[in-house]
Amino acid sequence: MNASDGTTEKLDLAAKLALAREAYRKYYIQCFWFMRENIEIGPDDLSLIAKGLRSHGDRQAFIIAGKLCR
Repeated sequence: MNASDGTTEKLDLAAKLALAREAYRKYYIQCFWFMRENIEIGPDDLSLIAKGLRSHGDRQAFIIAGKLCR
C-alpha cells in the first residue's frame, strides 16, 4: 500500500475522531447494534470503534479501523 491511496497516512486526533464518528454512523447496524445509537465518541472510544469495525465490518470498515489505530 502506498500514500497515494491514503492508507499509510497518519491522522491527528481530531481527524481520527471525525472518522470514527462517521464510521459509527455508517456501520451502526452492522457493527455497533448493541450500543446506544447516539453516543458521543471520544478518544477513549477509538479502540472500541476499531475493534467493532474489524470484527463485524466489510473490507472498507477494516481499512478505516487501521486508520484509527495509527
